[in-house]
Amino acid sequence: MARIIDGEKKNLIGEKVERRRKELGLSQKQVSEKLELLAVYVCRGSVSRIEDCSRTVTDVELLALSKVLGIPVQDLLDKNSLDEI
Repeated sequence: MARIIDGEKKNLIGEKVERRRKELGLSQKQVSEKLELLAVYVCRGSVSRIEDCSRTVTDVELLALSKVLGIPVQDLLDKNSLDEI
């Protein structure tokens, strides 16, 4: 059975997370700290791995990232929304 994500990428949201983080002027460490305030513990290195798509993202992390970045979950997941973020 084919996987939803084949190849090297382990998530669909990495590029969008990085782009939005930079738009907001946040460092990876700041994103990590804001996630921690929501009781979601993702270290700075894990934020980096999410952004380069070498790390999977849990549903809880997805929801928290959308809150920290101020965008709807659907915009992170929608392949066509990259230019709209």
